[in-house]
Amino acid sequence: MPASAESPTSGLSTIVLFHSVCGLRPAVHAAADRLRAAGHEVIVPDLFDGRTAESVPDGILIKDEIGKEELLKRAITAVAPYSDRGLVYAGFSFGGSVAQTLALGDEKTRGLLLLHGTSDIAEDTVADDLPVQLHVADPDPYEPHDWLNAWYLQMRRAGADVEVYRYAGAGHLFTDPDLPDYDAEAAERTWKVAEGFLAGL
Repeated sequence: MPASAESPTSGLSTIVLFHSVCGLRPAVHAAADRLRAAGHEVIVPDLFDGRTAESVPDGILIKDEIGKEELLKRAITAVAPYSDRGLVYAGFSFGGSVAQTLALGDEKTRGLLLLHGTSDIAEDTVADDLPVQLHVADPDPYEPHDWLNAWYLQMRRAGADVEVYRYAGAGHLFTDPDLPDYDAEAAERTWKVAEGFLAGL
């Protein structure tokens, strides 16, 4: 599975950053570079093998064509060489759901950073004191309030330490400068808070 990484000289964390349904777009690489500049090592898997989309609906077509099981298999394969380090999982939208799935199944997980997306949580999930931070538009058609409230309660019940940041008026993928959803102010606020979260892990 293609993935790119840059070895740190004194990195704070090893972060696996998963792209959205729009694929491994320039914004994902830019985010990875920003985190590397802060001292982290960042692995950026390409779950779509080079395919990208200009909108969420078009990206969903790619995701559905590849299939959930294959995508999860690709994600697991991508992180396997690094898993012994105690990873921080992160992702954009669909990538957030992938990150959450892997983080909750990895007993060495150090943290979970979710941008624009969450996923189901199994009833028997245990995530004792796992630091979790979510950044999401308010409202977000893909992450409605009822869903987010239930997700928060389930994550807390599992034992995670959860922070949720909502950005009024922003579009779903508001951190991608090349998409219509982009909101520069919300994006910068997100990264400043996220960088503080990651530095504290």
